[in-house]
Amino acid sequence: MIKSMTGYGKAECAVEEGKIIVEIRSLNGKNADIGIKSVLIPREKEMEIRQFLAQELQRGNIDLFAAWEPNSVQGAKTINKEIFTAYYRQVRQLQEEMSITEQDPGLLSTLLKMPEVLDSSQKQEFSPEEWERFREAVAQAAEALNEFRSKEGKILCADLKQRIALIEAYVTEVEKYESQRTLSIKERLRSKIEELGMAPDENRLEQEIIYYLEKLDITEEKVRLRQHCRYFAETMEKDPYPGKKLGFIAQEMGREINTLGSKANQADMQQWVVKMKDELEKIKEQSLNIL
Repeated sequence: MIKSMTGYGKAECAVEEGKIIVEIRSLNGKNADIGIKSVLIPREKEMEIRQFLAQELQRGNIDLFAAWEPNSVQGAKTINKEIFTAYYRQVRQLQEEMSITEQDPGLLSTLLKMPEVLDSSQKQEFSPEEWERFREAVAQAAEALNEFRSKEGKILCADLKQRIALIEAYVTEVEKYESQRTLSIKERLRSKIEELGMAPDENRLEQEIIYYLEKLDITEEKVRLRQHCRYFAETMEKDPYPGKKLGFIAQEMGREINTLGSKANQADMQQWVVKMKDELEKIKEQSLNIL
């Protein structure tokens, strides 16, 4: 069953003084384009994480986010005494220079709002045990993302099957006009000959009409288009990662539909061909998001 390339997965792991929250998001892409959006992961460990995500998620524009959330005690902000004292001394010096004798009751709260006076503690590095927990969280988030992709894939599969069935139905509609088209072409050719006042040999005329009709015959295009439709449906069911292959099959379907349109030479038939093209464009758009 097909999977979508769009997905989201989240997991958490407990570490000393708090927890790590891991989120992975993916969108459609030709290859595995992986972005690490976290300062928690050491550079020497990035390659390990990238290789794991590429193996598990195959393709797509994939971003990994990791954030440390401290517990209530560790999450409390601390006062940087040196910076606070420096600000305080500057304020007192200004008061003396400007001969300000009144004390500002809000001075303390004002100083606490100054830049870098309050520091929130940050997770600096993982211990070996914490790193293993983090890797497990990444694996859980990737698994959750794959589950999300599978659910989206079922919706995509149902939609694509419906559109393939519509194209096959439109081919059947086109067939209804073939005999009428043949008679119209014969009548149109004979009418042109009569307008010219010519008296052609009937046997030769029939041969020319047959030759002309053979050039407009769409039997092969109909057969190949139906084969492509069946192959498209089979590929969705059997191939684990059919996205690129489905795109190639859709291109072949487009060639047959275009040839049908160029050979149709009949207004009603061309209307059904336009409907085929409309469904095929939607199929191509959906195929771009299939893993």
